Amino acid sequence: MSSNELQQHAIVILENYKTGLSADDASQLSLVIEDIVNDCIGFGPLTGLLHDGAISEIMVNDFQTIYVEKEGQLSLSSVAFSSEEELLLVIDRIITPLGRRLDSSQPMVDARMPDGSRVNAVLSPIALRGSCLTVRKFLAKQLQFDDLISQGSLSTEAALYLQESVVQRRNILIAGGTGTGKTTLLNTLASEIPEHQRVITIEDAAELQLSHRNLIALESRPPNAEGQGRITIRDLLINALRMRPDRIIVGECRGIEAIDMLQAMNTGHEGSLTTLHANSARDALQRLEVMVLMAGLDIPLTAIRQQIASAIDIIVQIQRTSEGARIINEISEVSGIDADVLQMNQMFIRKNNQCMATGVLSEWTL
Repeated sequence: MSSNELQQHAIVILENYKTGLSADDASQLSLVIEDIVNDCIGFGPLTGLLHDGAISEIMVNDFQTIYVEKEGQLSLSSVAFSSEEELLLVIDRIITPLGRRLDSSQPMVDARMPDGSRVNAVLSPIALRGSCLTVRKFLAKQLQFDDLISQGSLSTEAALYLQESVVQRRNILIAGGTGTGKTTLLNTLASEIPEHQRVITIEDAAELQLSHRNLIALESRPPNAEGQGRITIRDLLINALRMRPDRIIVGECRGIEAIDMLQAMNTGHEGSLTTLHANSARDALQRLEVMVLMAGLDIPLTAIRQQIASAIDIIVQIQRTSEGARIINEISEVSGIDADVLQMNQMFIRKNNQCMATGVLSEWTL
């Protein structure tokens, strides 16, 4: 049975059992049937939150405190776990089918649920106030450029620029903080890739949902209980170069794999896409430099900057406002290197609550 079929079957069993009870007992059981099923085969208090389409993120600070995000705003949920043990049981129920484990030897886990939602859990005493859980729910509807325009995330002109950038195989870097919508924008950009091109996606925990015909999706793997079998983003990226990709999409650059990504962009894989955490377009370039240096290769900083200048064409800076809205704040082109400093041209910046063109001519023909 699927999870839904199993839950419906359990409800039928309890409903049949209820018919043999007194009126008072049957009435009391009716009030808690759903809770019983959720506790036994569901995700306890989280079940209703997971099914609520308006909730984008669930944050369990401890078994008594659960916050949810709706429309970019955080609020304290009215539901809670009854104990630390119940929270641990639900965490185990989430991660066990995913082939992950959580115990004293491995007190943190990052995994992906079958529906694409991302799960992170940390055990006590690493989490000082008690075990905690974060679920970033999968966005069922993939946003299109028209949706971003109607939401005010970017202007029509900026949308056309980005669409043309993907078609003309510009290498694009999406930068922003946690929860700003980098993966969502990456999905939207990738939807513009022509169907005949072979695309390989590489992620730590798969979140991209591309409806592309010629697609290979790869996901990294943590070590097993013996500390063996780990497959890193860098391993996957090196292997992807042998798979005849037209474009490579790395869900997030966060370490030494950055050097391989830059080399791929520089060796015939134009039109590749990736994201990283940064507060501005300039910070994104500096973070790339640091990540390449982390590889420990004896490469002069000047050579690294030349690699970045020739690999990255466009940087899209995305941020989250105090009201929770996710907006594109800046779109810049990397124009080259001058006096050992990476040069950028701002093509679009946010003015009057819109991502407006600056009037600077593009380095490439639209």
